[in-house]
Amino acid sequence: MNKDFADLDRADWASLSHEEKNQRLFLRQKELLDMFLERGAISQAQHDKSLHDLIEKMGKQEN
Repeated sequence: MNKDFADLDRADWASLSHEEKNQRLFLRQKELLDMFLERGAISQAQHDKSLHDLIEKMGKQEN
């Protein structure tokens, strides 16, 4: 689990900007997708499609 995300308490979370919250949520969702792939819960194609959709919906740039 992403330590930065897990260690945030309510006061810390409240102090973040909307953009910072979105960035942390994006990273957490990406981490979950990566974990599902590593454990064989989803295929590479499912991972790639879900990551693409997440990037698109959150307005991120694909690398």
